[in-house]
Amino acid sequence: MTQKRTIVVTGGTTGIGLGIVKAFQQMGDHVLIGARKNLDKNYGHNTKISYCDVRKRGDHVGLVNSALEWTGRLDVYVNCAGVSIWKPLAEIDEEFWSLLNDTNAAGTFWGCQAAASVMKSGGCIINISSLAGKRGSSNNSAYCASKFAVNGMTQALAKELGPSDIRVNAICPVFVQTPMILETLTYSHSPAQGQKVDEFLKAFTSSNAALNRLPTAENVGALCVFLASEGASTVTGQCWNVDSGVLPQ
Repeated sequence: MTQKRTIVVTGGTTGIGLGIVKAFQQMGDHVLIGARKNLDKNYGHNTKISYCDVRKRGDHVGLVNSALEWTGRLDVYVNCAGVSIWKPLAEIDEEFWSLLNDTNAAGTFWGCQAAASVMKSGGCIINISSLAGKRGSSNNSAYCASKFAVNGMTQALAKELGPSDIRVNAICPVFVQTPMILETLTYSHSPAQGQKVDEFLKAFTSSNAALNRLPTAENVGALCVFLASEGASTVTGQCWNVDSGVLPQ
């Protein structure tokens, strides 16, 4: 009988992360969620949750150790925890810069480092990036910097870890209607510019998305499952757009 895999997903209690958790649950895998909130909630069969502040290197090490103590293995590590807020250049201070880059960039890097230290041949790291990691946009310089960093480290680590047969890929979604994005789109400097969020997203979709619809957390989860599968065993160093054709490449 094939042993169940063990999957770690940071930021897996809501939004895209929860979609990823559910996708791996459907595959019958053991899933360990790393999060700072909702630690007392039951996320289903073969799923556990452990505290993790992704900005702290030691918390990723603790998460990896928790996975090993639970099942004795770590097959897939998904760096999903992140934060997105629009702010113009003149209003960005050290605190805001650190919030976005310590969470999105450093938080992803520490996860990669901790996972790679214990992964065996066939291991897989998936970094949840953004379309903002491939193109700039107004009032979004700090976030873009953090996500360009994620894509860069994904490509570099694919080369570095490839000889150990550990694959590293990134996923770059456009707007996914998560609680965080729906809230931050209401902020004054977001691209919605004070427009009702549903109206903004409808107009954005109509004018930008080739498929005339936006991706969902389930779509991102499905791609994670594929990237972690044997069918993707020669796929590494790639930054996959999940954007309904907003940025064809």
